[in-house]
Amino acid sequence: MKKMFAVVLTLLCASAVFAFDSDDSIVRWKSIVGVITIPGVDNPVAGIRAGATPWTVRSGHASVNLATGAAFFEVEGLSINGGNSTGTPGPISAVTGTLVCNAASQTQVVLDTAAVALNAHGDANFAGHVLNIPLTCANPLFLIRIASPAGAAGRWIATATERFIGDEGR
Repeated sequence: MKKMFAVVLTLLCASAVFAFDSDDSIVRWKSIVGVITIPGVDNPVAGIRAGATPWTVRSGHASVNLATGAAFFEVEGLSINGGNSTGTPGPISAVTGTLVCNAASQTQVVLDTAAVALNAHGDANFAGHVLNIPLTCANPLFLIRIASPAGAAGRWIATATERFIGDEGR
């Protein structure tokens, strides 16, 4: 009887996970890449200015539940690609994740996560919530932006790519 209960419980849990996973409110990005720019040339996204130099990323991914605001991102090896700080995060010590809904439209909304530390290896992780996501979040974009130092705060230095909504791409 205990074995039967365990099997039924496992099947129910698996069904719940698959039902949750197919929810179209969940947006996943399978990778994160650095901004491609050259010094002195801006590469704005949704009106947000780019970092002043090119950046690279070893790996990363992000996800946001548009219904609940639950958000996660991880970036590894975020580093400057050029100049005297090449191969390091330079003076950048904290980043935020930014969800952009309805990019470049009259209803564009830019929402930030709390800031998280960026270590000397260019690694940062966030697990928490994005607040005030609009009911319609068309063409969601996800950026990694500078949180500190203050003089560079707000500029984007990496973007999430390979976007999947719900069970797309499985």
